[in-house]
Amino acid sequence: MEKEKVIEFFGCVPLLQRLPSASLRKVSELVVFKHYEQGEYVVREGEPGDGMYFIWEGQKNHVHPEFWFYPNDEELLLHYLDNMIPYEEVLKGLSNTVHPAHVVAMCKLTCLVLPHEHLAMLQSESIWMCSPPVDDILHLEPMPHLEDIFQGVTLPGSPHFGKVFGGQLIGQALVAASKSVDHLKVVHSFHAYFILAGDLNVPIIYKVHRLRDGKSFATRTVDAIQKGKIIFTLMASFQKEEPGLDHQEVAMPFVPAPDTLLPMEELRERRLTDARFPIAYRNKVATTEFIPWPIEIRFCEAKISTNMTKSPPSFRYWFRAKGKLSDDQALHRCVVAYASDLIFLQVTLNPHRRKGFRTRSVSLDHSMWFHRPVRADDWVLFWIFTPTSYNARGYVTGYMFNQKGELLVSLVQEGLARTRTVNSENSAIKPKL
Repeated sequence: MEKEKVIEFFGCVPLLQRLPSASLRKVSELVVFKHYEQGEYVVREGEPGDGMYFIWEGQKNHVHPEFWFYPNDEELLLHYLDNMIPYEEVLKGLSNTVHPAHVVAMCKLTCLVLPHEHLAMLQSESIWMCSPPVDDILHLEPMPHLEDIFQGVTLPGSPHFGKVFGGQLIGQALVAASKSVDHLKVVHSFHAYFILAGDLNVPIIYKVHRLRDGKSFATRTVDAIQKGKIIFTLMASFQKEEPGLDHQEVAMPFVPAPDTLLPMEELRERRLTDARFPIAYRNKVATTEFIPWPIEIRFCEAKISTNMTKSPPSFRYWFRAKGKLSDDQALHRCVVAYASDLIFLQVTLNPHRRKGFRTRSVSLDHSMWFHRPVRADDWVLFWIFTPTSYNARGYVTGYMFNQKGELLVSLVQEGLARTRTVNSENSAIKPKL
């Protein structure tokens, strides 16, 4: 059988969709084809069998659901979970148990069998196989007793702004959606809404809804839930790669190469002693808690103004993920989605900045379109522009390019920006309202 067909088959198995794509490919290499004639025993009572069976073609029949066949034995997991047995113990049990009933082929039957000695491949400490800090922030724990439900947390020391960072919600929700589709399909667009502010100290439950699985496309929605309430929702569309028309009319702006620019952290340190900045501003920067971002950023323009100075309605900077990432394209798109919200909305304030200018800003919605493959661990240029603001809502759009000038991503966001007055100085903003 063709290897790619086996990979595609396994990509439709929910149990395996949670694995890193490299692990899925490895499982595809380790399985063994087993063929059975009608009436032939697949597994006999009292025998351990050959491992985990995935039905490629045909049907089987058995008396007692105490061993694993996919896709007919969902009741096996229910049996274990009703008795609160962790999924890891299910896999261990498959390695040394004997079956209490015969399994017989009802017609010609073909199975893909993962031998007992390789069942550990179905367990993974990481769903991505990448290094910190990205893996820590985008890591989700699959809920072993509930399909398509994941749990995420806000780790101490991760970016936040008094509430769960919007990029974290975007990135983690997209991870959950990506782990429910065939890995040959990757996200090409998503649209997200921020509904309520997220609590930093409460785990976030991500519930995936499988709206459609087609030959070329798949559609998912994801609800992020805290304290029983939906705080964020995302709808994403996934597509399998295919040949097609290709053109690009948007040119990358001319900017300095990233290697010639200073990291954001170094710029911050220089500001502390730069006499061009007011002493009050430098003192504020020095006393404000600084949380290192998991994304390296290098600004293209030498910024010598403060947040109290009117600025152009555009901004450009290079960014890339810190740490090592695998070649999984789904991972890279989740990382780019996470990073896209770090500075995006702030640009809508640039034309309005002045001395004493203060606002409370929150993101309302966020949409992205992925045009071409992207490497989040290589430099990406983010070109941001705000065409308008009105009715306390700022609108911002952006393009992302690789160093070759190829357009990778287009994105837009709208956010609420309310000016702060003396009377409202100590009042809390109502989330999204």
